[in-house]
Amino acid sequence: MEHEQDDDGKAKRTGNVWTATTHIITVVVGAGVLALAWAMAQLGWIAGIASILTFASISIFTYSLVADCYRFPDPITGKRNYTYMQAVKSYLGGTMQVICGLILYGKLAGITVGYTITSSTSLAEINKVVCVHRKGLEADCSTSYNPYMIGFGILQIFLSQIPNFHKLTWISTIAAITSFGYVFIAVGLCLTVLISGKGASTSITGTQIGPELTAAEKVWRVCTSMGNIALASTYATVIYDIMDTLKSHPAENKQMKRANVIGVSTMTMIFLLCSCLGYAAFGDHTPGNIFFGFYEPYWIVAIGEVCIVIHMIGAYQVMAQPFFRVVEMGANIAWPDSKFINQDYSFNVCGATIKLNLFRLIWRTIFVILATILAMAMPFFNQFLALLGAIGFGPLVVFFPIQMHIAQKRIPVLSLRWCALQLLNCLCMVVSLAAIVASIHEISENIHKYKIFAYKQ
Repeated sequence: MEHEQDDDGKAKRTGNVWTATTHIITVVVGAGVLALAWAMAQLGWIAGIASILTFASISIFTYSLVADCYRFPDPITGKRNYTYMQAVKSYLGGTMQVICGLILYGKLAGITVGYTITSSTSLAEINKVVCVHRKGLEADCSTSYNPYMIGFGILQIFLSQIPNFHKLTWISTIAAITSFGYVFIAVGLCLTVLISGKGASTSITGTQIGPELTAAEKVWRVCTSMGNIALASTYATVIYDIMDTLKSHPAENKQMKRANVIGVSTMTMIFLLCSCLGYAAFGDHTPGNIFFGFYEPYWIVAIGEVCIVIHMIGAYQVMAQPFFRVVEMGANIAWPDSKFINQDYSFNVCGATIKLNLFRLIWRTIFVILATILAMAMPFFNQFLALLGAIGFGPLVVFFPIQMHIAQKRIPVLSLRWCALQLLNCLCMVVSLAAIVASIHEISENIHKYKIFAYKQ
């Protein structure tokens, strides 16, 4: 029995470099990939490619620092940190843990809004593609996002009542498969445009300033693009979940570092493929979601959009469940004797036993409704994804890893290494802040331009 358990008494972990790499790729391939062509169009060939490579390089470096902090105090033999927050508390103290938790779980909650927007825009686009195929480009095929968001929200209300979502691995597996499906369909559609000789003119500096685009708007868009690229590179929210699947020998941090390099490098190649082909196909008029530029062959475009929706259904719960869990754990600690919070009621439905908790039922339903209402009020794909990317990148991918590394290695203040690390930290925080401000500005501009709750595509 002893050799069936790890050093912490839990069941022996069997993960390795390749399973960790698969997890990384599965998590990172997401809706953010669809916005990269638009980001490339705003930045141009030089800045666009350089930004993607720079963000990837920084991610590889800082995630390696995070991997070294999985155990405390020694990265090889120390006690395991099962969550990002636990690692921050071990190395930086309780105050930093609270700040990390607010950012981490705030981002997870925000991602559910982003996924609602993504799924509804894809559903609306399926309707538009079929309409254009039947009636032609001149027909009015615009449709409101609201019915699709409400339908998606109702589905998530039911899925959110599942107390232990990780048991439904088949949903996560299908979500992962469909994520690769829509990425490769998008790449294939862009290649078709280029091979047919219908590609648009491009520039090394991106979209041109002129009658359609002022210098100020160009700056805002460039900053927003940085947020889009940052979102595509991020998996900080689940890095310790991945590490906790790795076997103990060789050391987890060494395995994770290899998986990190392989996973991020692979994803960077996919990012460059999507962004470069999308920009080459559409030029200055590259759409925010690469699928929005295609109407034919309509059935392939529709399949790609369906893949996005299926991915979003599963991904919503993958991101929401940790947020649900931390709120419910807090409620259990605060009110341990409350039957409303702690008691489960069992029901038999078609021979299966279903456990219902009133607190979980009410609070999760309220959360999904609020996320859906926010999405209906601000259904702006690029800007919202950029905001999420910017919020997470600076603190979670750069600041906390660097500060934990400095504490772990006891790097002297004002030493050359300390100054270099803090300079990287400051630069990334400035980029993140610029992207946050730009995203909020763009969302504000769009809200003023369109009637709230009445946006159509």
